[in-house]
Amino acid sequence: MTAVALTASALLVVVTAILRAAGASLVRTLRADALHDAAEGDRRAATVAELLEDRPRLQPALGIFHTGLLLLASIPATWALTRISSGWTLLGALVVAGLVIVFAGDVVPRSLGRRRPGTIAYRFSWMLRPAVALGDAAADFIVEPEDNGEEEEEEDAVEAEERELISQVLEFTDTIVREVMVPRTDMVTVTSSASTDEALDVVLAEGRSRIPVVGESADDVLGVLYARDLLTLMDAAAPPRLATDLMRPATFVPETKRVSELLREMQGTHTHLAIVVDEFGGTAGLVTIEDLLEEIVGEIADEYDDEEPMVVHLEDGAYLVDARLGIDELGDLLGVALPDQEWDTVGGLVLGLAGRVPREGESFELGRHLLTAERVQGRRVAQVKLQAR
Repeated sequence: MTAVALTASALLVVVTAILRAAGASLVRTLRADALHDAAEGDRRAATVAELLEDRPRLQPALGIFHTGLLLLASIPATWALTRISSGWTLLGALVVAGLVIVFAGDVVPRSLGRRRPGTIAYRFSWMLRPAVALGDAAADFIVEPEDNGEEEEEEDAVEAEERELISQVLEFTDTIVREVMVPRTDMVTVTSSASTDEALDVVLAEGRSRIPVVGESADDVLGVLYARDLLTLMDAAAPPRLATDLMRPATFVPETKRVSELLREMQGTHTHLAIVVDEFGGTAGLVTIEDLLEEIVGEIADEYDDEEPMVVHLEDGAYLVDARLGIDELGDLLGVALPDQEWDTVGGLVLGLAGRVPREGESFELGRHLLTAERVQGRRVAQVKLQAR
């Protein structure tokens, strides 16, 4: 029985050591790093980021749980030693056992965990979550909570924002470029025959810092013209030139590329705009680094932005929706799941329901809702009215 007790004690020390190393690694991990690794697809990092939402509670919770494990490990060892020794021998054995338990279960693993933030915490995230939960529960019995309702409400609001950010980051890893790009029909371009003065007029009128230069059609993107280069030419009082003389090489990316990969590439190459191409090599649209960042942090707007809202709530209870609105966002608005296998936007959904380019004012049924093509520009649905039937 003594051998069994000593073995049980040793196993508990091992578990305690792993938890101590993982806990020390956890509190030394930056939440921003965990969010980044979660965006790379590491689910363990997502768990760590979630735990780090409330960093102040981690050390007390893990400390209580770890102390409990140390005490639990010492019980079978003490019992076994009292069975096989006595007197001064027992005292010496208990001192040695205590030092071994403390150093092996606390001092050494804590030092190891501090030197490897993130790595150990990710590996044993499955152990940290229940440990923190149980430590919290134990802390409730030890410390009487204070009545701080207002602070708790503020903390809940902050936690809700952080949870939303984590959710957006995790969704960001699965999003492809086609879902966030500016479609070809909305691209602002200049032709290769345009002069620098004409291009500057477009830049000032549209408020763009970079504009694609196209040849015979939008499928023939020759390069990208920078507003900075045009302003430098104007400042030097140089005569007008062809836009193609100042344009820079364009970056092309497939529409099925993951936005998380594209963001890393654009950061590494200091590229702010890329042309999106479809499977046939045609231009599908363009994407900017701002479009990618907005997938994580939400809409980025400055004091000069004057864009129409994507959704307008009308007085009769209906909605006026920009056709570029994503299917998932429309589903959240209606509280229903919508088919999104063949289209990404509300405009695509209306085209799918019609089976052709609809006429302005033409309506289509979708479950308990009625979708009306409120504005059609050429072959493109621009605005949709949505109302309950």
